[in-house]
Amino acid sequence: MADSAVKPRVLVVEDEDNIAIALDYLLTREGYAHDRVANGADAMPRIRADRPDVVLLDVMLPEVSGYEICQDIRMDPDLRGVKILMMTARGSAMERRKGLALGADGFIAKPFELKELREELKRLVAGEAGAGDA
Repeated sequence: MADSAVKPRVLVVEDEDNIAIALDYLLTREGYAHDRVANGADAMPRIRADRPDVVLLDVMLPEVSGYEICQDIRMDPDLRGVKILMMTARGSAMERRKGLALGADGFIAKPFELKELREELKRLVAGEAGAGDA
């Protein structure tokens, strides 16, 4: 299977349409296959069904928080290959520590720089093949 033929799959879990639209634009431009769910309750069934390479996960979501979703992903052995990049509008050090403690692979504060998001996604996707070369 040629790596160039396989697009990394990203699932965006984000309830704010304006942010989701910006992410859709960026992910399309960067060549990722991607989809979106707009509330926390829909996230885990979709993640289990689609097995994305990366979940771009908002912390503040309707119904189920990003922290709970992060924890659920990490507790499911079938999903151990899924990378989690958490996003929050309140990028405090405490929130970052909590997300990383629950198993997130990265953390990005909103509003984020597109360059920063692009680099984080690249780092996580590259981590699939082998860590440290980024």
